[in-house]
Amino acid sequence: MKKTILNMMWFSVIALLLVSCGDDFLVEEPTGNEPTIKQIGEAGAVNPEINGAFMTGVYSTMFTTGTGGTGSQSDFGQKGFDIYSDMLTGDIALTLSTYGWYRAAITEFQAPLDFTQQENYQGWRYYYRVINRSNLVIETVLQEPQPEEEADLIAIINGLTDENRHIVAQAFAMRAHSYFNLTQLYINDVTASWNSPTLPIYVVADLVGNEKSTTEAVYQLIEDDLTRAISLMDDFSRPSKVEIDKPVAETILAYVLASHNDNRWTDVVALTNSAMSGSPASLMTADDSINGILGGFNDVNASGWMWGIDLNVDIGLGLVSWWGQMDAFSYSYAAVGDNKAMDQGLYDSMRADDIRRNQFLDDPLSTRNLQPLNKFFDSDRIIFGSSQIVKADYIYMRYAEPLLLNIEALYHTNPAGAKTALKDFAQTRIDDVSYIDALNGQALLDEIYKQTRLELWGEGKSYYAMKRNKATTVRGDNHLTFVGEPIPWNDERMTLEIPLQEIQDNLFINDQN
Repeated sequence: MKKTILNMMWFSVIALLLVSCGDDFLVEEPTGNEPTIKQIGEAGAVNPEINGAFMTGVYSTMFTTGTGGTGSQSDFGQKGFDIYSDMLTGDIALTLSTYGWYRAAITEFQAPLDFTQQENYQGWRYYYRVINRSNLVIETVLQEPQPEEEADLIAIINGLTDENRHIVAQAFAMRAHSYFNLTQLYINDVTASWNSPTLPIYVVADLVGNEKSTTEAVYQLIEDDLTRAISLMDDFSRPSKVEIDKPVAETILAYVLASHNDNRWTDVVALTNSAMSGSPASLMTADDSINGILGGFNDVNASGWMWGIDLNVDIGLGLVSWWGQMDAFSYSYAAVGDNKAMDQGLYDSMRADDIRRNQFLDDPLSTRNLQPLNKFFDSDRIIFGSSQIVKADYIYMRYAEPLLLNIEALYHTNPAGAKTALKDFAQTRIDDVSYIDALNGQALLDEIYKQTRLELWGEGKSYYAMKRNKATTVRGDNHLTFVGEPIPWNDERMTLEIPLQEIQDNLFINDQN
């Protein structure tokens, strides 16, 4: 009983530290009777559940509303930025806009052209909040800030319990995941800016304002974090899919290495092979079962999911959520006039015998034309829903991702192998894949890119693929604006702006130096 009471006390303190600081500014000195970070770390060394509670706080940021620091109805964690990015590429078309969410700022590109728009702040604030909370986990587990020298860091990690080693590995991976998303959303051209200052780096739990580091330095931090995390997770068996495990970390690192012109395709092949072989997940089937691509994508237990969160009534998500914005069977915007659909041109590019056509309503006379009524749906399947509480789950990664990235990497290292692998994948979705035999060179790469867009539509991954492939997007005629206009991947409109507040903060810091 005494141990239980102590645990509850520590969990209460942790919860206070995680939510009480509006901007996540954390200090090591107590402001009252709270323990210092070092004291919490010492307690966590004895009872890793304390550090685990900190890590749970990091993961909760991914689905909690308002974690981007705004009251926006699009501010609900990672899945909110999955919508942003798929809309920037044009793969998600806003076909009807009654309430106006996403229209001006994202689909009409006001945010990428105006750094005062709150959507810029929202993304920046969200990812740096995750970074700061990850740094807090690292500090509490290590019982001190992360040492500058890798040898010193490894020496401390080697003295940790297995539980604490796995917790700190997840924190490194989450920090890297956030920095990678920042490079994609806020750096127009990673390769061109390699030696230019682009993003501030924080490796301690204190966002007091740092000058920008070069893109190269940011990428080095990301790669170091993920390489370290992968090594530390060799013997990690996670209790649920909400936690990052080794295959998930390997897939994130594969995305990172594929995202800049550094000829790391051989490494990407190796990482994705390892992720696929090490994961219990498998490719989703072409049916309407829980494991199928027509089954609603609403259950974290689906065999194709590698990373996701089991949402329930107690979590209490409702109107402000990914499901609310994307699913016509949920009680929110997609049901009542803010319709999101597949881009008409992308839909038309699907072969007639492609089972994925059935994920979308094909009825040009309906205002819901090409909405994903058979891809994403609440299990009740009632338009506008019968409940204001979201109970369907969130997906962050599935097995198709390392598989398709592996095929893309094979194209750059073994084109014949890529063609074979592409046919193996495509035949799970398309009746006749013989057309692939005639594809070579750019035509083969274009087909791999298209299959990635078709398979992962609405899941927030087409933006990465657009930038990797240096693609030009052309909006189909079901968009409300910019129909038919070619927009290249490095167009200024494809990248968010560093927000006004960050610029002001950095100017202040620089003035003090």
